[in-house]
Amino acid sequence: MTSVTSTLSRDVRRTVPRDPNSVGPTSTYSTLMRTVRDEGLLERRRGFYYAVFAGLALALGGLVTGFVLLGDSWYQLLIAAGLGIVLTQIAFVTHEASHRQIFTSGVANDRLGRILAAGVVGISYHWWMHKHSRHHAKPNQKGADPDIAPDTITFLPEDAAKSTGAMALITRKQGYLFFPLLTLEGLNLHLRSIITLFDRGRVEGRFLELGLITARLSLYVAVIFWALPLGMAFAFLGVQLAVFGVYMGASFAPNHKGMPILPADSPLDFLTRQVMTSRNLRGGWWSTTMFGGLNYQIEHHLFPNMPRPALRKAASIVREHSRTLGIPYTEAGIMESYRIVIRYLNEVGLAARDPFDCPMVNSFRRT
Repeated sequence: MTSVTSTLSRDVRRTVPRDPNSVGPTSTYSTLMRTVRDEGLLERRRGFYYAVFAGLALALGGLVTGFVLLGDSWYQLLIAAGLGIVLTQIAFVTHEASHRQIFTSGVANDRLGRILAAGVVGISYHWWMHKHSRHHAKPNQKGADPDIAPDTITFLPEDAAKSTGAMALITRKQGYLFFPLLTLEGLNLHLRSIITLFDRGRVEGRFLELGLITARLSLYVAVIFWALPLGMAFAFLGVQLAVFGVYMGASFAPNHKGMPILPADSPLDFLTRQVMTSRNLRGGWWSTTMFGGLNYQIEHHLFPNMPRPALRKAASIVREHSRTLGIPYTEAGIMESYRIVIRYLNEVGLAARDPFDCPMVNSFRRT
């Protein structure tokens, strides 16, 4: 079987122009950036974000009110699910603050991002910034993009081939198991980010984030276990974390999974790299609201500090620019993108070892 990575690498070589800049002056990223800037698409949209803040505050207030009024009732699990959705939406705003999309001041964006990430969502802002910045620099590039590093899910055949035992069983069917496994992703994000705050060396905002996360976690858990019976309290936490994990994973996975994987020494220029390794999602304003602007992944990677409301108009500019250069510009429906991700993960998983293979038995088979 031809490896998925080899196939995609051949696709990259076949579809990318030998020299994108040779097409003419309109092919350069600087020209594209100038067009976008002249259209005013990089200007801050504080009114939009103030409206988003107000909407999220009202949603949180409504959930708290519902929590108080419902009392000892299993309908509290609906509140838990709603909280998982609202916290994901707050995580989207945190992501936008980390990219300087909200305020002109970097300090103001970082302050907001740290408060929302650590104090509201319960995840380290420092960890997110460090990991996500490396992903943006070299998306889908081997050895450089942390988002394709092996974890419970593996994204490269060579990593899948190293799986053994129970992990091999999971890896071989990881596409089908992807969404069920995402129910644990919320817990994984919280734990992994908190652990990094204890790393040696300099961790910006270490004690502030530890204080915010500790206060948030203590208050949140205390209120739940004080107000609800023990079993219901655990169920509430489980549902909230499951919905948060599935929503987060389902929002970020369609953006790059199943797109070309670049070799470690890829010579691709910035423009080609970002367009070829990203996938946009169709769906209009509804998709933009649901995914916090991540549905315009190509434009987000090309202009990370572009505010959410400007991405739609930028997409038409980038789409035409990419066609002029012959760079594949990928768009897919939401469900279609999930099918692509599942198929890709299953194809990668085929490289996993059979967990029931026995070297001794195999030696007898060969003889």
